[in-house]
Amino acid sequence: MPTERKQSKVKLFVENFLIYGLGGISSKIIPLVMVPIITRIMPNSSYFGISDMSHTIISFGSALAILGMYDAMYRMFFEKDELTYKKQICSTTLMFTLVTSIVTVSCMVLFRKQIARVFFKDEALAYIVDLSAVATLVGATNTIVSAPTRMQNQRMIYLIANTVGPLLSYGLSIPLLLKGYYTIALPLAGVISGATKEAAFYALNRKWFRAGLFDKKLLKQLLMIAIPLFPNFLIYWVFNSSDRLMITTLLNIGAEGIYSVGSKLGHASQLIYIAFAGGWQYFAFSTMKESDQVESNSKIFEYLGVVSFISTSFICALSYGLYKLLFIGEYIDGFIIAPYLFLAPLLQMLFQVACNQFLVIKITWPNIFILSSGAALNVVLNFILIPAIGIEGAAIATLTGYIVSDILAVIVLSRMNLMVISMRFVCAVIGIVGFLVAWRLWIPKDMLAGIAFALVYTAACVLLYKKELIAVCNRIIPKRSGN
Repeated sequence: MPTERKQSKVKLFVENFLIYGLGGISSKIIPLVMVPIITRIMPNSSYFGISDMSHTIISFGSALAILGMYDAMYRMFFEKDELTYKKQICSTTLMFTLVTSIVTVSCMVLFRKQIARVFFKDEALAYIVDLSAVATLVGATNTIVSAPTRMQNQRMIYLIANTVGPLLSYGLSIPLLLKGYYTIALPLAGVISGATKEAAFYALNRKWFRAGLFDKKLLKQLLMIAIPLFPNFLIYWVFNSSDRLMITTLLNIGAEGIYSVGSKLGHASQLIYIAFAGGWQYFAFSTMKESDQVESNSKIFEYLGVVSFISTSFICALSYGLYKLLFIGEYIDGFIIAPYLFLAPLLQMLFQVACNQFLVIKITWPNIFILSSGAALNVVLNFILIPAIGIEGAAIATLTGYIVSDILAVIVLSRMNLMVISMRFVCAVIGIVGFLVAWRLWIPKDMLAGIAFALVYTAACVLLYKKELIAVCNRIIPKRSGN
């Protein structure tokens, strides 16, 4: 019986990882493929930098608008099985988020010139802030409106929606770019695509949202979980977006454009991260009351960590060759930051796996102190490294911040008996650190040598986890009858 339950949990995690992963991947793989085309249409890297900074503004505004309520809603949704209770949770969350979104967007429009001066170094681009404000409103409310689809585990709907959205967005933006609307093409297309997607999700999920089901008592419970989480989202913004703002400030918007393009291959790891995040929340909260929850969570942390490290080793080897193949001119220089920014989101993924333990026991404040330590280090290193070594310094700062956050999280959770880390995982960590140092110092442009070192590292990880790999192979490969 325990074995069957364990297999069921593994199946649940893998199914959600794959299906939600495909949905997340489809929403990111299309932009990834389109980047080389867009860089050839735009006259120079400054325009790409402007579009990327618009996204940076949107991500900051969305964090303010959502205020941590998405994760709180997810946590509370599984607290009880009553349908009315679940609808009250969804309705209360949407009403609150709608109010905070309107307030946030109003402030963005009111201070549009000041925001344009900070992010674009040009008040004349205030109209980009207006577009970003609309995108913030659409994005924040769409996050809540689409949530019941995930919480009901309606995986195919999620997959289709996340494939159609990017196709619509780039179907609109490419013609605008070809007509010379370089500054508004991507932001405007994103707004139209997002609004269309939100309308579709609301049509599907409208039964979960009714103004009359707003509950002040439930709102207080949601806020008790959400408010301690809110600083985390701002800290994540520091990790993922402040480097772009600092590059624009310390260098120029063109350098930010190169950094943004350079990060695209690096951010291919977000395909793994999004695959994980899409299936993780449903799996984590639906199995949080299992007796072996700590052991399961710790093993998932290790397995995802090793997969992340192996993937990073091959990105190091292939980065220069891929950038020479896909890009031209100044954009090729972005290859050097790809491995750092490939690993960084994966370390963010590991941090969320670990700190899910705090959310399970409804104590979320440790996340703030742990993550803010890494974010503070990130900002300090940005000020030091960007003037010294350019955009590579920003990438190194981001990666270092996540490394520190992960280490602190593991130490704290281990002492609370909420996490168990094996020595073999420590060996895998030491191995990838050594690999990154060797690659950067001696073979950043030598693809064959890089692949050889990556294969050696992979073989070492296979030996460390051969027991689990044999078990997986035995499940995948059917045994021959009669043997």
